[in-house]
Amino acid sequence: MIVVLKHGVEREKREQLIEWLRGQGLGIHISEGEFQTVLGLIGDTSRVDMDLIASLGIVDSVKRVTEPFKCCNRKFHPEDMVVEVGDVKIGGGNFCMIAGPCSVESEDQIVTVAKAVKASGANVLRGGAFKPRTSPYDFQGLKGTGIELLKIARKETGLPIVTEIMGVNHLPLFEDVDIIQVGARNMQNFDLLRELGKLRKPILLKRGLANTLKELLMSAEYIMAGGNEQVILCERGIRTFDDYTRNTLDLAAVPMLRELTHLPIIVDPSHATGIARLVPPMALAATACGADGLIIEVHNDPMHALCDGAQSLRPEEYDALAKKVYSVREVLNK
Repeated sequence: MIVVLKHGVEREKREQLIEWLRGQGLGIHISEGEFQTVLGLIGDTSRVDMDLIASLGIVDSVKRVTEPFKCCNRKFHPEDMVVEVGDVKIGGGNFCMIAGPCSVESEDQIVTVAKAVKASGANVLRGGAFKPRTSPYDFQGLKGTGIELLKIARKETGLPIVTEIMGVNHLPLFEDVDIIQVGARNMQNFDLLRELGKLRKPILLKRGLANTLKELLMSAEYIMAGGNEQVILCERGIRTFDDYTRNTLDLAAVPMLRELTHLPIIVDPSHATGIARLVPPMALAATACGADGLIIEVHNDPMHALCDGAQSLRPEEYDALAKKVYSVREVLNK
């Protein structure tokens, strides 16, 4: 249920209403906009008398919310969420370029790529330290050492870092990571999501390979219900019957999610296509359809990459793409 208060309501009267609602055993999510304040009521609202609340002089309207996700529902929070990582802003009209290799392989590799993508306008450095691979015989990442190498690259370039977590037991290693990524395979690792909800740092949540948008939002709800509202959603392609590309990039998810939630939405064309030459056109399409950012794999030597070289752009290719992306952004902002 949401309660929309009238513009200019006295703070004392608003607090009295909030305390009364909390006395009914409800959690209150407060969203203050420029012209209205929205109170999102979380919990068993069946006992709440809607007509009584609507009759109050400070209340503009009362509505029931039928969707199972509450914290990440745009009805609860009409204005876009802006996630801040240092000087970088994601969402609310701010566009973020995240780039870097699929896997951190060495100090020279990650620093070289970090400097290159920063020169091309990237705002955040990505790099996998823990790698969830389909085969147990494939490269599994440098783990803790990889995170330390990411920190070195951050020190060299000033770029915030994002890397993927695999399980709750790895949380201590991520204390100094700027954005924690939850990969597609862990989107419904609910124990992990609950623990991430206790943190106060941004979480990049990727859509599962065969998950609906509602399921993605419910996973975000797990994190936000724990108190961490800094969630970034990522469309990275879903598994369909087509076998020409690694996955099928669902760009319709971007405008649809924009209607459903206030959370930032970024797109990963690298994992979606699995083919480097398809990354630029899909990145431009994602930009044009209103994404808040892109996460793109860039490697200085894709032919010899230890992971996903086939979908990685070379630094010069990323530079050319970044210029086109920013040109599209200029057109959209006119």
